[in-house]
Amino acid sequence: VQLQASGGGLVQAGGSLRLSCAASGRAISNNGMGWFRRAPGKEREFVAAVDWRGSNAISADSVKGRFTISRDNSKNTVYLQMSSLKPEDAAVYYCAQSLRSIPSQSAGDYRYWGQGTLVTVSS
Repeated sequence: VQLQASGGGLVQAGGSLRLSCAASGRAISNNGMGWFRRAPGKEREFVAAVDWRGSNAISADSVKGRFTISRDNSKNTVYLQMSSLKPEDAAVYYCAQSLRSIPSQSAGDYRYWGQGTLVTVSS
């Protein structure tokens, strides 16, 4: 499966962005999906994940109440709606397909990774 993340860009603090992750080559409907990010000089960190049906999601404490993960299996696409963005949210965001059907915050559970999309937040 190939994952193509898009939707990143430059936004002012307090603004919103919606990231998309389109999968091709194979359906993702049986797999949990997740978003991770890596800021300059920092390690990759978990952002949010959703189960195979889109009915159960988890997110990092740092984004709770601001970011929402969702999916549309008919479009083979996962989304990350980001609101109230802060400068510390600036990073390259990666989507990934899990080996599991349930949401996971462990990077080791993810097999396929997209190329990343850059989010820049100006203060």
